[in-house]
Amino acid sequence: MTRPTRGRLARYGFAEGDGGVRAADLLGPDGLGLWRTEEQEPADEAAGELLAALSRAADPDLALRQLHRLVEAERRTGAEPGLLDALAADPGLRRRLVAVLGASSALGDHLVANPHQWAVLATEPDGLAPRADGRLDLAGAARLTAATGPIPVLRQAYRLALLRIAAADLTGGRGLEQTMAALSGLADATLAAAYGIAVDELPEGTPRPRLAVVAMGKCGGDELNYVSDVDVIFVAATDEDLAAATQVATRLIHVCGLVAWPVDAALRPEGNRGPLVRTLASHLAYYRRWARTWEFQALLKARPAAGDLALAREWIDALAPLVWTAAERPEAVEDVRAMRRKIIDNIPPKELEREIKRGPGGLRDIEFAVQLLQLVHGRGDESLRAPGTIPALRALVAGGYVGRADGEALLRGYRFLRGVEHRLQLQGLRRTHTVPTEPDALRWLAAALGHAATPGRSAVEEFRAEWVTHATEVRRLHAKLLYRPLLEAVARVPAEGLRLTPEAARHRLEILGFADPAGALRHLQALTGGVSRTAAIQRTLLPVLLSEFADAPEPDRGLLNYRQVSDKLGSTPWYLRLLRDSGPVARRLARVLSSSRYTADLLAREPEALRLLAEDTELTPRPREVLAEGFTAAAARHPDPVEATRAVRALRRRELVRLACADVLSRAGALAPLTPRTADGGGRQPTLADVSAVGVALSDVADATLAAALRTARAAQPGPPGLRFAVIGMGRLGGRESNYLSDADVLFVYDPPPGADERAAGAAAHAVAEELRRLLSAPAPDPPLGVDADLRPEGRQGPLVRSLAAYAQYYARWSKVWEAQALLRARFVCGDADLGAEFEALVDPIRYPADGLTREQVVEIRRIKARVETERLPRGADPATHTKLGRGGLADVEWAVQLLQLRHAGRLPALRGTRTLDALAAARDAGLVDAEDAAEMAAGWTLAAQVRNALMLVRGRAGDQLPRHGVELAGVVRLLGGDDPGEFLDEYLRAGRRSRAAMERVLDAPA
Repeated sequence: MTRPTRGRLARYGFAEGDGGVRAADLLGPDGLGLWRTEEQEPADEAAGELLAALSRAADPDLALRQLHRLVEAERRTGAEPGLLDALAADPGLRRRLVAVLGASSALGDHLVANPHQWAVLATEPDGLAPRADGRLDLAGAARLTAATGPIPVLRQAYRLALLRIAAADLTGGRGLEQTMAALSGLADATLAAAYGIAVDELPEGTPRPRLAVVAMGKCGGDELNYVSDVDVIFVAATDEDLAAATQVATRLIHVCGLVAWPVDAALRPEGNRGPLVRTLASHLAYYRRWARTWEFQALLKARPAAGDLALAREWIDALAPLVWTAAERPEAVEDVRAMRRKIIDNIPPKELEREIKRGPGGLRDIEFAVQLLQLVHGRGDESLRAPGTIPALRALVAGGYVGRADGEALLRGYRFLRGVEHRLQLQGLRRTHTVPTEPDALRWLAAALGHAATPGRSAVEEFRAEWVTHATEVRRLHAKLLYRPLLEAVARVPAEGLRLTPEAARHRLEILGFADPAGALRHLQALTGGVSRTAAIQRTLLPVLLSEFADAPEPDRGLLNYRQVSDKLGSTPWYLRLLRDSGPVARRLARVLSSSRYTADLLAREPEALRLLAEDTELTPRPREVLAEGFTAAAARHPDPVEATRAVRALRRRELVRLACADVLSRAGALAPLTPRTADGGGRQPTLADVSAVGVALSDVADATLAAALRTARAAQPGPPGLRFAVIGMGRLGGRESNYLSDADVLFVYDPPPGADERAAGAAAHAVAEELRRLLSAPAPDPPLGVDADLRPEGRQGPLVRSLAAYAQYYARWSKVWEAQALLRARFVCGDADLGAEFEALVDPIRYPADGLTREQVVEIRRIKARVETERLPRGADPATHTKLGRGGLADVEWAVQLLQLRHAGRLPALRGTRTLDALAAARDAGLVDAEDAAEMAAGWTLAAQVRNALMLVRGRAGDQLPRHGVELAGVVRLLGGDDPGEFLDEYLRAGRRSRAAMERVLDAPA
């Protein structure tokens, strides 16, 4: 044999070298006679067609060797007509037989041992291998074999049917689903035949028992593969049937093991330790009392297979109510997850990354995710009660429980992995789920799956790339679906609550405490009506959301808010997908909408901001520097000052949504405590559930807004070059204790450039301040940020803006003690930082007098405090529950602390801070206030501040009066983590009394 011959044969896919020489021998005149050695070409046209068919086989060399063996075996028997003649005459036979011979050495061995049976491939296998009546063609098998006796004939019939299924599978005659259904049908027929053999062998006179064989696992799901145990459960009708039924079941298992595959009955109650056959009543008793979650999960795939099919159906129907309530067990969802983790843990480490069934990203990941979704959602949606993985996944997608893209990705992954599994098992008819590592085996597998080399990559590399892609996506989606927090919430909803029919929904709304069930039902019908995918997803979400709304004092308000948000975003592709798929978003949204009108109003204006609910990191307050940079950059993108300010206010609205949502959720325990930075990046690190942190975060947003607005105002009103301008925060802004609806109390200070006209510089600075206030007060749908300069010298009668020198002159000559008190909270906010520092240095001697206060000044402060209580408390207000001016509230504690600062900060630098609680702690540490009094005042101030913020969140408008009853009180209590409004009110009054008493001791201390 010459080298050119080897080269020519290589074109047909035969191996070079020794393999090529062997192929030439098999094809040559002494072999099959298909190859002319001298001419180095096919012997004739028919030989060329057969060679072309061989070249398309998964393994051309294997196909050739098998074909040669088969022809030799036929020649020994002298059968006519010859196989080679039949292959030349029948293209379909040629295509199917060569495909089988090149893909399965085991089926090739079977044909060599039974050389006449290739004839079953001579006709198109257009139906299932079993006959229409559910029985195998045992007579046909008997004619094609010399075997006698029911079991050998059954074995031959099984192999012939398997041969036809494999041929159709390998040549595209059947897709994956058809192949799995055909294999499952073949299993049913084999079980039925074995059942008949076992019954026929019963001793004479033994009554025929009523025994059902229920298919489970892959066979039950009509998704059986080529080589697998067939999982079954045996069910007898009555106790009288048990003895004979057990005998039949035992013999059936033995027969199937001899014919085809092992029958596995380990999914029965108590597993291998339990009786092989139980009565229907015994099964029911077990599943009602003892069954674990995984056993109900297994029942999802139960299907009548053989024996008494009516009894099997009766058994399945009797257990169905238990299956479709199993997910309501508190441990059910976690049980399924734990079982999946246990399966992975039991895989040998060296096989973990090669296991396409049990390994991460494998078939089990898809099956467990689908089955858990079926258990949870199938209670209310019967369309999900399909035993097969593919039909169930399609139903989940159609019902909106799984996104279209996710569902398609899982379907592609499932088909790919099952295709790999089928090819691996078909090769040697051996049970395996592990991708080989040997190069030759990998090349065969890649070819069997239809992969071809591409420029730069071999067929094996193409296969590996596709495998990695599917496994990675399956692993991701498995985690996304199996660990979706919404699952636990849906599982806790009773099954009847999942069926949002008008009658059921109205009844459930009444049970949940909706004040207007009819109105709520109209909202539900508007959200869930029709057959659209949006309505389907809403039907999944709303039972969970209704339970969340029901926990609020006003469930109707939560549902109304949800409808308003949904009306604005319902047609947006990402909205419902976010609620369904993205972590805890749905429950967080329900909590926010039912707890806080303020946040609901913000979301109605900025519904896209609910994306923030998807990640904890998105609910973390942004550092002051980051906010300032972002706000200023947004303003700089717009040359028009109105547009620039609109962009800044939109960013502020987004930040208010972030903070309000985080505040509501962290108070409710639905969000881990967060730790925003303090002003200097260090110091005390409060959590967002701590009211101090809320004040810091809101003040940072106000600072950034003022900084961006100042930049815009200065661009619109340039003024003389070198003009310095700064904004000084006062009041709660200066103390970084802002609440949700606080105005920005400020002072404006400027410094003219050297040699400039003082009057012109003052006019330019005034124009900047007026422009800043105008821009921020312009009507807009965003929450306003009022700029209040009333704390300036001379109040509203004084000039809006003063120079640094003018401030120095005023404070040196005219300053009163209340102005020194107000300056305790003065801090630089934005503008010229050097000017801000100079202003702070200017006022330090005034607010921190070196010699403290005179007796007259202390008396004046006490007089003003008493006047404020008398004149500023609103008419009809309850002084015991007014958070700002009430007894022991914010003002009480702040006046006491500020008096301590004015009296002692001149000699004690630790007292020189703008924040109330920090200054109180410093006074306590310095021995200026009793530790118990400091604790009582800190508790009173904190509780009052929390209640004030909660009132704003609950009402959606300003308000300092804590009501003594009603839904607003209940809303505040719920928001602050309480349960009993009466108990909470008592605690508030008690804290206020103690704080008031401590304040009076401080305020009345000798001067």
